[in-house]
Amino acid sequence: MENKNEEYARNLKSRHVQLIALGGTIGTGLFLGSGKSIQLAGPSIVLAYFITGAICFLLMRAMGEMLVSDLKKNSFIDFISEYLGEKIGFMAGWTYWVCWITIAMADVTATGLYFKYWFPSVPQWVPGLVAVVILLLINLITVGLFGEMEFWFAIVKIVAIIALIIVGIVMVIVGFKTPTGHASLGNLVNYGGLFPKGLKGFLLSFQMVTFGFIGIEMVGVTASEAENPKVVIPKAINEIPTRVIIFYVGALLAIMSIYPWSSISPKESPFVQVFESIGITIAAGIINFVVLTAALSATNSALFTTGRMLFSLNYDGKSKFAKKMGTLSKTQVPANGLIFSAIVITVAVIANFIVPSTALFTFISSVATTCFLFIWGAIVCAHLKFKKVNQSSDTKFATPLYPLGDYLVLAFLAFVGVIMLLETTTRIALISSLVWFGILLIVQKFKQNGND
Repeated sequence: MENKNEEYARNLKSRHVQLIALGGTIGTGLFLGSGKSIQLAGPSIVLAYFITGAICFLLMRAMGEMLVSDLKKNSFIDFISEYLGEKIGFMAGWTYWVCWITIAMADVTATGLYFKYWFPSVPQWVPGLVAVVILLLINLITVGLFGEMEFWFAIVKIVAIIALIIVGIVMVIVGFKTPTGHASLGNLVNYGGLFPKGLKGFLLSFQMVTFGFIGIEMVGVTASEAENPKVVIPKAINEIPTRVIIFYVGALLAIMSIYPWSSISPKESPFVQVFESIGITIAAGIINFVVLTAALSATNSALFTTGRMLFSLNYDGKSKFAKKMGTLSKTQVPANGLIFSAIVITVAVIANFIVPSTALFTFISSVATTCFLFIWGAIVCAHLKFKKVNQSSDTKFATPLYPLGDYLVLAFLAFVGVIMLLETTTRIALISSLVWFGILLIVQKFKQNGND
């Protein structure tokens, strides 16, 4: 089963890489949670997405420059280890693994809920378990099959968003009558202006908006399996942030043009609201299918990413666990890492169903999400060191606005951290993340002493 040649197969096509990263950022937050974010900031939420999208572009370019410079590296974690030290690399790698495990737990749990919409008598844990097994088998066969699955998952989400934008444009043009008035661009400014909740509401929205972009860095895990990475990675990075902004901003503008922001319910999907208003009675069922697809896509991405992280973290390791995780199968996928991650996800989800503890689950998810600020910050800091070490070399994919762009990203991440301190739940999660990093440092110290 094991492969002596410890190199990934380069079977991910350009369309796979682009849709993997794009699909990874368009999740249930847009389809179900956008009503809450609109209520938080009103029409100014669009500006928050523009700003965050621009920051993510600078982040991606910094990561991309490093990836293209050395195609032998397995992921961006390898660059963090090289330029910031093994300690930071260890912390970043295991933090990233735990983040994706938690995301998968949430989405597998959600899969059961979405499935019950059509089959209420089926136990909630069954669809989630079946989904993990099927996705694991797909990931074990070949990376190309994973890419194909992720491509079609992303297509479903994109079609839904494009349909909403087209419906919105048509409704505005004809001045479609809605239960709250008429569809019009005037709805964007006639109900308290662009900043109806003031500066505070606008600033508080950045926390939610930033989390909407989580997963965009996943292209940094696909580089070593892309067919032609020197072409595919720059193309994917240059196009993804723009497309994400268009999809998010386009969808939100359509929703708020059809309904005044104050009339959009935070308790149901704005997509359902819009489609039902034009007489599509099965709108809720359609959106349920889309969010089910989004949940499966996130679980698929989580399995892919966690398997690669375990391989990267344990490559050349001396312990029994490291030797198992740091090995590829005959099909050149990290089979042992994929199976281990799937088992952890499954056990955690089943435990969650047997002993439901929503508060604990939400708390753990919040801690994991806050850790992405650390991951993104580590990527940028590694890039700053990378540029310092490689001043004279031409990297072929130079980062624009360097070094100002890197410092802007770090300042933005610090700003989001401060915003999180203003709200009790996220403040506790942020402080708890520091405890997590402390635990990792202790584990790394023991690991180092054991190797000495």
